[in-house]
Amino acid sequence: MKTESEPSIFTRIIKREIPADIIYEDKQVIAFFTIEPINYGHTLVVPKKPIVNIFDGDDETLSQMMMVAKKVSRALMDEKFAEGVNIVMNNGVASGQEIFHAHIHVIPRHNGDGFFKKPSHIVSTKIKMSETADRLSKALKE
Repeated sequence: MKTESEPSIFTRIIKREIPADIIYEDKQVIAFFTIEPINYGHTLVVPKKPIVNIFDGDDETLSQMMMVAKKVSRALMDEKFAEGVNIVMNNGVASGQEIFHAHIHVIPRHNGDGFFKKPSHIVSTKIKMSETADRLSKALKE
């Protein structure tokens, strides 16, 4: 298990200490294939500076990550590696984040590949949804 003083596997890829199939790089981000792909072309878009997740990332870096995710998505579609894409970013342990260096998954999808199932939904009430909306609206104004 990684400790705080050890670089993440992504930092080691950025520094070229370990190999990766790098498909894109600029001053702020790098994009490479995951070692556990859902489909061929499954790419991780990673900031070069080691931010943990969306909560401590600056707007410029997070924006560049999303712009590169869009570029990768378009290339996957244009080159017929995908019929659609999922863009996924896990933020925090409860969301499934396992590597604490921010990253966006660009997951190529094919009709009928069966990798993601539609999740079950909570039973919501109008009152509870209104209360939730009010609390979030107030928090976003602060």
